Order: sequence, then C-alpha cells, then structure tokens
Amino acid sequence: MNNTELLTLITQLRSVADVGLLYAKNEYDIERYNELQHISIKMLDNVTGWGAEDIKLNFPMPSDYPTVKVDVRGILLNAENKILLAKESADGKWSLPGGWADIGYTAKEVIIKEFEEETGLTVVPERLLAVFDKKMHPHPPQPFYVYKIVFYCKALSSTLNKGFDVLEVAYFDINTLPDLSEDRILKSQIELLYQKIVTGDLTAEVD
Repeated sequence: MNNTELLTLITQLRSVADVGLLYAKNEYDIERYNELQHISIKMLDNVTGWGAEDIKLNFPMPSDYPTVKVDVRGILLNAENKILLAKESADGKWSLPGGWADIGYTAKEVIIKEFEEETGLTVVPERLLAVFDKKMHPHPPQPFYVYKIVFYCKALSSTLNKGFDVLEVAYFDINTLPDLSEDRILKSQIELLYQKIVTGDLTAEVD
C-alpha cells in the first residue's frame, strides 16, 4: 500500500470519528469516537510528519457533516494552442488557474473570478471537461478528500495581468510544460485535457 492509499484510509477513519462525535449521544460512544479521532491524528502524523498539534490546529472538529472539498480550475488555449498557466506563490510552481470553490458562487462563477484575479483575463467557461477524484491520480498526499473540477475556457480579453496571489502567468507549449504544482495539477491531467480540446472531444471525463 502506498502513502496515497494509506492517507485515503486515514481520511476515511477521521471522517467516521468526526461524524460519530457530531451525532453520538452516550458517553461510551463519545469515548470510542474520540479514541478513533486520536488514532487517525497519530497515523496522519506518521504518514506526513506534520505534527499532531499542527494537525489538530489546522483540521479542527467540524461543526457539520464532513464533505469533500472542491477545487475548480480552468484550461485555456491561445491561438497557437499554448496553455495558460499561473505560477503559484505557495510553492513557486505552475498550475492551471483556479482554486477552492467559494460559497455563494456557482462553479462557473468561481472560475471566472479566479481567472480575473490570477491572470487579468475575462473568460467564458464553455464546457465542463473533467471531474477528477484526487485519490485516482498520483498527487502528493493531502489530508483533504478532494474533487477537482476543470472547465474548458475561452478568453474575451487578451492582456495578461498577473494577480497579487500568483508570481507569474504565461502560455506554454504542451511539449514544454514547466515544473508543475502537483498538489494542484498533474502533467498527465493537462495532457488529457489538452488532447480532448484539440481533438474536439468535449465530453466530460469523470473518475
């Protein structure tokens, strides 16, 4: 079993404990779910090395039923079929523009906002291209369970203007992609999305 598979199981264990603590009524059940939560934190620390106290601080007990986090991204090609990427300030690596889904916004509104904030472009999300489940792809281990939604976007403007939260924005040829932020996007995913666009296959890829 690799670390990604183990992390998925730990995340499921933590979710069971969190849900149990939300709904448990008697002291016996509460004690057992607290024990499960403690075990999951120790296991997560062993796999990631983050430290139990930091894990407790950054992943507090939810106040409602825990659900999947949603990452919304967009792929946009220019006239030369080069792919627009943004250089992330968090790790200095490149990704498709996008980020966590914001409450109060539709998925399309999220990607329109993210493109404007990160690249300065006004875009139209024309088609849903993929819904990736991160556990089905070789991303680095992450404590969240994440669905990644990717839209095929077209630009209504042309002048790039990088946002404050990214280091750079630029177009890249599919054969010369830069060092990617693999927590956010993988080369194999970009290649799959690119092939769907250039071949006219705009059906959604769903894990």
